[in-house]
Amino acid sequence: MSEHIQSMRADIDGPVRQYEYGDETVLVADFGPASGSVDIVDGTAIVVVDGEQHEFSVPAGAARAVMNNGVVSIEVER
Repeated sequence: MSEHIQSMRADIDGPVRQYEYGDETVLVADFGPASGSVDIVDGTAIVVVDGEQHEFSVPAGAARAVMNNGVVSIEVER
């Protein structure tokens, strides 16, 4: 497993972490203790948290996105 960290946006506290596994990449972003939703549309993850919308690019092949307790996980198959 390798880990890559990038800032999602300057105004959001949590970075996006990217974990590389054998045949899968997992992107993880922590929005803190919040409720919300996530969806993937045309290579963009759209996250709505506490009425605010945040967007960030995801690699091609993003297969699944879930949000649990403010933590967004996006699975990308290679």
